[in-house]
Formats: sequence, structure tokens, C-alpha cells
Amino acid sequence: MKPLRIIFMGTPAFALSPLQKILESKHEVVAVITAPDRKSGRGKQLTTSPIKVFSQEQGLPVLQPPNLKDPALISQLRELAPDVMVVVAFRMLPKEVWSIPTKGTFNVHASLLPKYRGAAPIHWAIISGEKETGVTTFFINEQIDTGEIIAQKSLRIHLGENTGQLSNRLENLGAELALETLDLIASNQVKSSPQPENEPESMAPKLTRNNTQIHWDQDGELVERHIRGLQPFPCAWTTLHNNGQAMYCKIHEVTFIEKNQRLQAGEISVENQQIMVAC
Repeated sequence: MKPLRIIFMGTPAFALSPLQKILESKHEVVAVITAPDRKSGRGKQLTTSPIKVFSQEQGLPVLQPPNLKDPALISQLRELAPDVMVVVAFRMLPKEVWSIPTKGTFNVHASLLPKYRGAAPIHWAIISGEKETGVTTFFINEQIDTGEIIAQKSLRIHLGENTGQLSNRLENLGAELALETLDLIASNQVKSSPQPENEPESMAPKLTRNNTQIHWDQDGELVERHIRGLQPFPCAWTTLHNNGQAMYCKIHEVTFIEKNQRLQAGEISVENQQIMVAC
């Protein structure tokens, strides 16, 4: 098996384990592409992505293109002559980029495709009450998360597990699958298969202010999953009305207690020094 020349693309911490696993293998990472540095926080300090920090520590060439269609970038990528591009938690690529490698570009996606295509698959798997999820590698095409599936690994979602906890386990599983996929490609043993269509309700759209708001008139188990699925980021929220003032309030953790009560949905009571919200 001839080692592959790889360009790795990723930005958040979720992409760290796959990159580290590849670096420990016989394959060669010739460059890493990550998001440009951004100002964040109250002081608007310039912050770098976890992938950039790690890559620089490893002495890897790092590219941070603001425009993925820039002809200069396309030329630079072609000069690197990658066999494969590996994409983990990165933005959508134009065809000019993903078509460069001779053996294709694949994505490591944190769901069992075709379920939960989109930007937030881990969050929505928990919110939707799934008992099982996993990771998928697939060849990138013109549409989001619809390319031919190369391989998948599944795991059970633990009772009470939140998105942060599940993400840590999926990151390690994704690292294993990324390396297995590279080895399949290197040995010409890939047998990819087209994805079946999926139902609209099993999509994983981007999280917004609207779809992260808590609706207390829902069933209590749904409310609990919604809050747990948005923890630790971006966090579920509600509006707290107190003495004529409305305050934006993040809710980090709850327990659902099934009992008879006469309050309207969203009304607050205090029992045994615990804040209770009717649903």
C-alpha cells in the first residue's frame, strides 16, 4: 500500500483527533486548510482555530483562505498534488477544490447518513431522541452531505448524554473511520454506494435563535432533550418574566419529573428549593 498525499480541512476541536490519527499513520499530510482567524469575545480578541494551533505545533503548512474559489489558491492546491482531501467539520467546498485530488475528496460526517444531513447532526440526533448514531465517510459532490457512502461506524447514545459528551466519543470514532477510509483508498478497495433519500424531519439544519428557544408547551421529555441537545453550545434559551421585566435566560441542565400539576405551561413554582417549570 502506497502512502497517500493528503490535504486536511477542518476548523473546530472535533477535527483534532482525525488529524492526529492521520499524522500517526504512514500517510503524509502536505497541508492543512482551516478558517481564517476571527475576532471574538467581549474584547474582540483575534482567535485562531484549534486545528491551526495544533497544526503549527506539528510544523504543518497551514492555509487560511477567505475565498475558496481564489484562482491563486486553486493553483497552490494543484501544485501540492494531493492524492486525497480529507474534510472534517469545514464549510462547503466548490467543485474547483474538491475535484483536484486524483483519488477524490471525502468528508467525515457525524451521523449515519442519510440521516441528519446538515450543519448540526449531533445536536439534532439528541433532540430527536435517537438511540443510536455514528459517523460516515462519503465522497463529496455538488450537494451537501449527499455523496456516495464509503464507510460507517455506529454507537449507542448514552442515557442522559448531552451533545458535548457525545461529540467527544464521535470525534474518536471519526478518527478511526478516517484512517480506515484512507487505507481503503490507498489499497484500491473502496466500494462506495449511493445514498438513499432521507425524510425532511431527519435533517440537521443550522442552529439559530429561533430553533434553540425552549417551548414549554411541549411534552416534558421533548423539552429535556431539547435542552440536553444544545448543551454546552449554543445552549437552549427562554424568556424569564419577573416583576414586569423580560430577561433572556440560558438553561443549561434540567431533569424531567412526571407529575400532576395545575400550572400553565411555562409557569414557575419552587418546591424543596428547586425551581420547577410547568410543561
